[in-house]
Amino acid sequence: MNARTYEVRTYGCQMNVHDSERLSGLLEDAGYTRAGDGATADVVVLNTCAVRENADNKLYGNLGHLASVKAGRNGMQIAVGGCLAQKDRSEITRRAPWVDVVFGTHNVGSLPALLDRARVEQEAQVEIVEALETFPSDLPSRRESPYAAWVAISVGCNNTCTFCIVPALRGRERDRRPGDVLAEVQALVAEGVIEVTLLGQNVNAYGVEFGDRYAFGKLLRTVGAVDGLERVRFTSPHPRDFTDDVITAMAETPAVMPQLHMPLQSGSDRVLRAMRRSYRQERYLGIVSKVREAMPHAAITTDIIVGFPGETEADFEETLHVVREARFASAFTFQYSKRPGTPAATMDDQVPPDVVRERYQRLASLVEEVAWNESRAFVGRDVEVLVADGEGRKDGATHRLSGRARDNRLVHFSVPPGAERPRPGDMVTVQVSYAAPHHLVADGPTWALRRTRAGDAYERATTAPAAAAPGVLLGMPTVGASAPLPVADAAPACGHA
Repeated sequence: MNARTYEVRTYGCQMNVHDSERLSGLLEDAGYTRAGDGATADVVVLNTCAVRENADNKLYGNLGHLASVKAGRNGMQIAVGGCLAQKDRSEITRRAPWVDVVFGTHNVGSLPALLDRARVEQEAQVEIVEALETFPSDLPSRRESPYAAWVAISVGCNNTCTFCIVPALRGRERDRRPGDVLAEVQALVAEGVIEVTLLGQNVNAYGVEFGDRYAFGKLLRTVGAVDGLERVRFTSPHPRDFTDDVITAMAETPAVMPQLHMPLQSGSDRVLRAMRRSYRQERYLGIVSKVREAMPHAAITTDIIVGFPGETEADFEETLHVVREARFASAFTFQYSKRPGTPAATMDDQVPPDVVRERYQRLASLVEEVAWNESRAFVGRDVEVLVADGEGRKDGATHRLSGRARDNRLVHFSVPPGAERPRPGDMVTVQVSYAAPHHLVADGPTWALRRTRAGDAYERATTAPAAAAPGVLLGMPTVGASAPLPVADAAPACGHA
């Protein structure tokens, strides 16, 4: 009998992407196989987000489409997990009775058993728990990339931002022990990974659960010293918890990339107070200044909300001021929208939608102008790029490949005629010939290819027989469980924190 197939659809933040890799690993560990491209899966899992605008409408719209698909496919099951499932619970099966399983953010590991129970009992299973059962990183995983990996160091958040529902859905912060994080990173590197991104809703508060306020800086140094690991990133830090020792660790650890994504949300002290953001404009710009002093070429990116209740034109001008002063390489900008269950949803002085839209357009224009000015400085420079799979949507038409520079900028580059073609996971050094606000183009004369263990891992994963199911880690990785990969010949990168 053929194994049942599955598909996981992910919405929202990087933490959801991380959790979806665990959901895939759990299902494969239970005997399911991934559905092929374009194929209808026997089990469809929607890993939802409650932060993004219109999250509810998107979920129920997708469920409505799946209802007709399920009606024509005997035995098909639909599962809904993630933050919106933690929030809506049995409301999901009330509004969409064809859903078979609803599970929350704290019991990801229960999915296979819930699917089995729903199939045997022929009725929907809704299981939401209020506390974390198993740290997600201790679960089996099917990673999407052989060369880069997400590593969660904490889950949950102790902040009470008035616009954010994440703490209510993810719970209070829980930290992994440093030794567990290190063991996972070492095991990933042994499999060929050369870039890891440390994840947490409030990543630089790491250590609060075991009473070490300097734990995050120490962890950066420890992870950055793992032999064979070339790039370390982290997201997302909170300005309140950004200490000087973390900046020093970033600057003194070569593997930590010169890149910082630090949410601003607003440049107005008055609005920040209403948001319950425990920093002010001066503090934020002070961190930016210290980071640039320690790492002059660091790319700094951010999140900004426009139109928070009570925001005046003067408040908005303060946000524009910070954008100019911080010289952001890019910014994720959002028009404020109410989130039921958050204090901001019931605040007075909701900003009229037409005012929000007009301010949003002005902000987006300024962000693009500033980002373009920052990018233009790269023209004529050589940059080291980690070649990626699927980063460039137009690569086929432009005959270029794409990847990420050390500061996480997207780079589209040409391979010189007759040169060896790099694999995803390999490193190339190229010269930037053109700069756009959100990407660089490198068609310049510089070309150097360094084949890596990560490129070897990608080649093995993409040429292995389908039955080998490359990329699956069964449970918490054990250091030394797999033999080190051979070193290739070498030429001389959720919630709003």
